[in-house]
Amino acid sequence: KLKDFYEKGMGSKVALAQQEPPVKFTAYKKNEGASPVMGLIEQILEDSARLEAEATEGETRAQKEYEKLVADSNEMIKGLKEEVTAKTKAISAADADKAQASEDLENTEAELESLEAYAADLHGQCDFVLKNFDIRQ
Repeated sequence: KLKDFYEKGMGSKVALAQQEPPVKFTAYKKNEGASPVMGLIEQILEDSARLEAEATEGETRAQKEYEKLVADSNEMIKGLKEEVTAKTKAISAADADKAQASEDLENTEAELESLEAYAADLHGQCDFVLKNFDIRQ
């Protein structure tokens, strides 16, 4: 059957016929209906530039605030360390004063005991003198 088809010449018409492309290209011309789209794109570009500037400014401000916070914190830590050092020295001085006061207390108590013993001895001597005063006169 194919042989008959091509011999009669009908197949040559089919083979020579060219296919048409599915999309036909036309000459390029500016689309007048694109102005709203271009305006939207320009607005998006302006908005993104503005947002970038705001973000950069916000980041700069946040960085400055952070640096101020760190500086303030360091100053506060330095002051607190100085206070701790001063209080530690005051505690050491108070401990030394307490030790000195305890030593003085012990010495005073020992002196009082010796004075009590001396007073008891004197009292005994005075009692002896008073008892024997009439005899000695």
